[in-house]
Amino acid sequence: MTGDLAVLAGPTALEVIRDGGFGPDSVDVIAGAAGGPKWLVLGGLDRAVFSSWFTASSHPVFLIGSSIGSWRFAALAQGLERGAYDSFETAYIHQRYSPSPDASEVTRVTRGIMDAFLDDAGAHAVFEHPFFRLNLLSARCRGPFAREDRYVLAPALLLAATANALDRRFLRMFFSRTLFSDARDFPSFFGEDGFPLQRVSLGPANLRTALLASGSIPLVMEGVRDPLGAKPGMYRDGGLIDYHLDLAYRNPGLVLFLHYRNRITPGWFDKPLPWRKPDKRHMEKVVLVSPSPDFVRRLPLRKIPDRDDFVRFRGKDHDRIEYWKRVIDACRHLGEEFLDMVQSGRIRSAAQPLEGR
Repeated sequence: MTGDLAVLAGPTALEVIRDGGFGPDSVDVIAGAAGGPKWLVLGGLDRAVFSSWFTASSHPVFLIGSSIGSWRFAALAQGLERGAYDSFETAYIHQRYSPSPDASEVTRVTRGIMDAFLDDAGAHAVFEHPFFRLNLLSARCRGPFAREDRYVLAPALLLAATANALDRRFLRMFFSRTLFSDARDFPSFFGEDGFPLQRVSLGPANLRTALLASGSIPLVMEGVRDPLGAKPGMYRDGGLIDYHLDLAYRNPGLVLFLHYRNRITPGWFDKPLPWRKPDKRHMEKVVLVSPSPDFVRRLPLRKIPDRDDFVRFRGKDHDRIEYWKRVIDACRHLGEEFLDMVQSGRIRSAAQPLEGR
């Protein structure tokens, strides 16, 4: 750990870092987690990595995101010079709701956020990028999760949470994993880990519906039915299975994980389960970069933004927006700190083992 950043790495990744071999050419995958407003602490890191660090690549670099991680990458893959990431950040901060919004209202506001940063030209820009390849995760639903009735969904969520607490693999009774993948290069890194996998070609025609499918939280938003190119059915938030992307990476290079915290929680239902850890085999090549715990304690309200802020500031949107802006401003320098670490070589001593996280 150094300064305001924490760097944790799996065994193979740690060896590469300490041998001085960590750089853009050593990275094959960039991962982005679900987590709603938590992503707002990553603006400085995202801008530095995607503009100053990755200026070119001799091989495809796969962006793999779930829920809000997908949305970040859909903005970043357009190229920072287009301003999509700034537009996404601004629109996200300024989202507003009635005192008790239903799923229809949240879906409508969310579509408005998408409109702010992803037009037709932007969608084509994503798939014209010379080396970034966008990949989005969603969960295809089974049984009660395929319905929109909240009186069915609420007990179904409780049932799924109970089953998951017994064994994460039991989630297969309710969901199957769907990977929407840039058709130019299918990622070879995606290994089987017990969850059924549907692969869907991703392009400008189905990018918007795939993004909505990746981020549609049950009860909070409406699901997406029959997205273009995928099997018929109801699709919801990819974080239900892949909250922090505990994936069976098979890529030859490293996985750069720009994260809002210094540990990995495999699935959305694992958040209240401190004993649920990622598979160590999946973490071999992961480099996790996050704000340090000490830095987070110095942020406004001594925490990173989260979905509870909508309740904490209910009826006080202006106060929530100003709080989020203060956090973003406090985190802008994290990108410069990352660049200094890698360019000076300080990352070799700063990186610590990721095991047990």
